[in-house]
Amino acid sequence: MPATIVLGTQWGDEGKGKFTDLLAADASMVVRYQGGHNAGHTLVVKGESFALQLVPSGVLYPHTTPVIGNGVVVDPFVLLAEMEMLSSRGVDVSRIRVSGNAHLILPYHQQLDALHERHLGNAKLGTTKRGIGPAYADKSMRLGIRVQDMLDEKIFRAKLHTALGHANKVLTKVFNRLPVDPDQLADRVLTECLPGIQPLIADSINEIHAALEAGENVLFEGAQATFLDLDHGTYPFVTSSNPTAGGACTGAGVGPRHIDRIIGIAKAYVTRVGAGPFPTELFDDDGDKMVDIGREYGTNTGRRRRPGWVDAVMLRHAVRLNSLTELAITKLDVLDTFDTVKICTGYRIDGHEITTLPYHQSQIHKAEPIYEEFAGWNTDLTTVTDVEGLPANARRFLDALAKQAGVPITLVSTGPGRAQYLEYETR
Repeated sequence: MPATIVLGTQWGDEGKGKFTDLLAADASMVVRYQGGHNAGHTLVVKGESFALQLVPSGVLYPHTTPVIGNGVVVDPFVLLAEMEMLSSRGVDVSRIRVSGNAHLILPYHQQLDALHERHLGNAKLGTTKRGIGPAYADKSMRLGIRVQDMLDEKIFRAKLHTALGHANKVLTKVFNRLPVDPDQLADRVLTECLPGIQPLIADSINEIHAALEAGENVLFEGAQATFLDLDHGTYPFVTSSNPTAGGACTGAGVGPRHIDRIIGIAKAYVTRVGAGPFPTELFDDDGDKMVDIGREYGTNTGRRRRPGWVDAVMLRHAVRLNSLTELAITKLDVLDTFDTVKICTGYRIDGHEITTLPYHQSQIHKAEPIYEEFAGWNTDLTTVTDVEGLPANARRFLDALAKQAGVPITLVSTGPGRAQYLEYETR
């Protein structure tokens, strides 16, 4: 029952989609287990770019079944638009499966998201305003509406009336906005969304377990990343779900004994979107250079990402939280022209040096990075596809990073294209 989890080890945007796509070549099923359309995955295949938000990366392989798991929150309008985009470009979307237990994001969730963010003022979290948080909040409050509810019009309308009974009070009494008419919204969803989505709704748990029991390769794909995890991230500057490995079990309906490989994706540097602590953040020319060369702007939002040197303190913590078996490093080529590259190996807080992540967020805000510096390689890596082609300085950097993290590096990306990578063995 070979099952693999692919997840981010930083604050997202590590390039998970590329390696998920690579590993999906040998998988019969790729399962997205949490998050919503606030996460963008960009795949480059034969020079053609595909920006995905909800559909799992494996959709580009005709032999792979892409599954949107029960832990995902699904905007049905966005899902249909993404399917139409893929279909127009020759991708078969009839293979997609959507868990009947996944929860829906509806327009009032997005309205509430934007209003809450505006209400926070200077304390805002930097959400994407896609309705993710309010949808998960409704799920926790037992006011959520699931994908399967669309299959029974009476239930769907009744649940929408109940949910909006709460949401409309917030919209009208707190934010002085007009209420949302539940019947009009129900008509719109059932007319515009259900016909296209109904054939895809499935008992995802049974389908996943059938594949596992048949000995097929199943790949579990996380969105966002470890330090955006609701429980383990830099709260409250986090997402509303669990991108960590444990989230794959709850968000897809599998037990941990099924998982035998957990791959953590890390950029050769770090970026972050929105507010929150960032010990290695750069405000200098090196940071601007990372953003420019790495095209560090959000796939969905276009927002400029905050750049910084790679943080091994974070990586070690991510290894622990996720029981990582290995690391895959992306965007090594972005550092090709840097004369010096750095790894943060510890923090200095109030005059004390530590090598583990502080549990208290105020300490993280005060953390000063302790760096180990390495000579750059000043070589174009974008055509390198084997270890022998890597400059010695690039290998020294990778080996030092693996040693700091405590797990081997097995894959290295040298460019955005599907073929721009190499298999690596840490020395």
